[in-house]
Amino acid sequence: MSRWAVVLAGGVGSRFWPLSTPARPKQLLPLVTAQPLLADTLRRLGPLVPAERTLVITNATLAAAVAKLLPALPAKNIVAEPKSAGTAPALAWAAAEVARRDPAGTMLCVHADWAIGDDAGFRAALERAAEAAESQRALVTVGVVPTRADPGFGYIRPGAPVAPPARTVERFIEKPDRATAARLLEEGCLWNSGIFVWRADDFLAEVRARCPEVAPALPHAEQGALRAFFEGCRPISVDHGVLERSAKVLVIPGDFGWDDVGTWAALHRVRARDGSGNAAAGDAHLVESHGNVVHADGHTVVLYGVDDLVVAARDGVTLVTTRERAADLKALVDALPPEVRDR
Repeated sequence: MSRWAVVLAGGVGSRFWPLSTPARPKQLLPLVTAQPLLADTLRRLGPLVPAERTLVITNATLAAAVAKLLPALPAKNIVAEPKSAGTAPALAWAAAEVARRDPAGTMLCVHADWAIGDDAGFRAALERAAEAAESQRALVTVGVVPTRADPGFGYIRPGAPVAPPARTVERFIEKPDRATAARLLEEGCLWNSGIFVWRADDFLAEVRARCPEVAPALPHAEQGALRAFFEGCRPISVDHGVLERSAKVLVIPGDFGWDDVGTWAALHRVRARDGSGNAAAGDAHLVESHGNVVHADGHTVVLYGVDDLVVAARDGVTLVTTRERAADLKALVDALPPEVRDR
């Protein structure tokens, strides 16, 4: 059986303003390494899946930028969504595309905007998930072993062993409060990473049976009618639309330094830090300062005597906030006048 990679690369990533814009969203930015997150993702997947079996699902407005960033990717493997409809329609289209080209193909589904500390461990987890998906004819999710009680993630409660290390999913848990997150950590729950592995035909069967928001549009996908398919879908996530409704879901644990890089503050976890705990990129100079995140894009940034700040400078705009408040950045961006927000 052949393996296919499906990379979800839509979204704007407003939590990385002013660096991120609608034309240059988070996945196209070099936030963790010198390469954009999307390029890092394909490099990481390369030893498992060649470019000709890699699909990138993105917004129509970003298709040209993705093609420029990934010249080795065949043009037909860039899927330009005419409108955003959530992960269930995106993955259903990808499954129909894989099934057309390779009826027994297995999909390794990931997002383009993650940081991974252990690339080899990541690939090994995908291999284990693929083996479980193929042998059990199941929809497999990789649950990340938590490193902290984080209320920013969803959780998975594993159930009975099926084909070790695969287990049934007893329950998906929405983002909890901090106290509940701590209890879930003690109980052995896993982070819901959004890493999914399944045979394309098995996933399509579950969409037909479980997801009325997408199922009626599947004939359009099978015929390759992209716009008609997305216009025929109601927006819904794959978690809500398929996985939480299916009895064929398994989970395997993964421990490979995963982070969803959701905010500027997250860069403090995934970037290299200096002796004072500062995570800086660009022309940044920090004196008697500790625990800061700095991104200087074409600017010089100097910090003196301050702690736990986020400072991001680009194109004449400088953001200064605290690491604690960085998660609230969408509210700030929505409140800004367009001439500041969109410059």
